[in-house]
Amino acid sequence: MDGYEPRMPQTLDEEIIGAQEAAVVSTLSDADRIERIERELQIGFDAMAHIGAAASFFGSARTSRADPEYALARETARLVGQAGMAIITGGGPGAMEAANRGAQDAGAPSIGLNIELPFEQRMNPWVELGLEFHYFFTRKVMFVRYASGFVVFPGGFGTLDELFESLTLIQTAKIRNFPVILVGRDYWQGLIDWICERPLGEDKITPEDVELYTVTDEPEEVREILVGAAHRQARRPQ
Repeated sequence: MDGYEPRMPQTLDEEIIGAQEAAVVSTLSDADRIERIERELQIGFDAMAHIGAAASFFGSARTSRADPEYALARETARLVGQAGMAIITGGGPGAMEAANRGAQDAGAPSIGLNIELPFEQRMNPWVELGLEFHYFFTRKVMFVRYASGFVVFPGGFGTLDELFESLTLIQTAKIRNFPVILVGRDYWQGLIDWICERPLGEDKITPEDVELYTVTDEPEEVREILVGAAHRQARRPQ
């Protein structure tokens, strides 16, 4: 089209995904992209190699400090941290901040894996080890590789993405003995009912698949489940 100017990508995720689109300026070669991905993975591997047993906590960045869900996430992370596990979050505000704060309450390692977004997501002040990622997919590797399980608080699309990513990895035997714990029964019950009514009811998943997650309101139950899986942790470097 005459006078049409392609837009600059706002993030490296958009740059790599939109590289074949005329509407997006291609700023890197494929060789440059591969080098950036390799470097991002290597930085993450080097930084997290020594954390030991850990749990990844997810939840909404929009959860306010006055919300009971914030207090619940903080207390849950505190108990898990006191049990000897590091706490890994997305590094942002809301439920992520609450979990990092709970880790510090317990004196446990408090880790934040922040992501480049078109709108700024600041690293919350309770992160001790903070890493910045350009690519969602490299960041996801860190959440799974270094955790003994996922703790999922109420959240939006990003939280749901991490939830179903983990369930798919377990269902397809990419990871084993990996608990997924949904905290907040009132919030999650509608989704759980739908899964049982439609995917399970229409034979799109098996009865065993609906046993891949636990729903609870109790921080103590989260701790006990994770401690039982704490053997699933990163192998320490030789």
